[in-house]
Order: sequence, then structure tokens, then C-alpha cells
Amino acid sequence: MSGTGKSIADKARVIAERIASSEGLEVVEVEWKGNASRGVLRIFIDKPGGVTHADCETVAKQASVILDMEDVVPASNYHLEVSSPGLDRKLLKLDDFRRFAGKKANLKLRAPLDGKQRLSGRLAGVDGDWILLEGKSGEPVKVRHGDVQTARLVVEI
Repeated sequence: MSGTGKSIADKARVIAERIASSEGLEVVEVEWKGNASRGVLRIFIDKPGGVTHADCETVAKQASVILDMEDVVPASNYHLEVSSPGLDRKLLKLDDFRRFAGKKANLKLRAPLDGKQRLSGRLAGVDGDWILLEGKSGEPVKVRHGDVQTARLVVEI
């Protein structure tokens, strides 16, 4: 796989998605933190009802073998982590915002909207490329998906 111009995370994502789909899982995110000599490759997986330790172990074992066989990670020393995205998971795709409608979320925008760069509220759904949010005082807020820098669910206990 080397020489395709893709990043380590992109190459690992392709492999992780192949494994995850065969196991009934979804790859939420893949990230590489490191340099050419050492680093950490993180794969976050999910499924309805949440992932188990066994799910993480299955993906880790299979991914480790394929990553090494295909020489995806040039680092001579890297660590592979496979886990759930957590209760305060990142919201990345429009489908994430759709899936978690009704849940509270914090959004950080690339540029201020009505003077605010950080928004909090309950996700009200998606309309095309727009994320619908019910603001703290109940007012509806529409944010274009491309204008969201980061978004996370808020843990409600």
C-alpha cells in the first residue's frame, strides 16, 4: 500500500472498515499520532448497543496482522489501540448528528455564528447539510455541517 499518497490513518481506515463490516461494526474514527520512528494508531469502533471488549480485541488482532503484512505503518515501534468512541464521542459525519438526535452536544465552530463560536444544546436532527440544534433557551439554531470544527456528545447522567 505504500506510495499511494494516502496517510497512515487513511490506509488503516480502509483496513479497519473491511474488518469492522465483517464483524457488524462501524469505524467511527482512525487517527495516527507519531512520526516515522514511533507512534500510536487509534481505531474507534461502535455498534448499536455499544461495543464490547471482545469486539475491540477481535478488530485489534485482525488489524495488527494486516497492518504489519501490508506495511502500512512505517514506524519501527508503534502501538495499536482499538476502543469505543466513549460516551462523550465526537460527532463527525452528518449521520452522527442524525443518529444522536435528542442528545445534548457541544459544538465549536470554525467562525462565530451570531457572535458565538461555541454552541451547546440538544440535537434536533439534520436538514440537508444543516445541523439543527435546540439552544439552551429553547431557540432553534441551524449550523452548516462544514462550519463545525469539532462536536461532541455531552454525557447526561
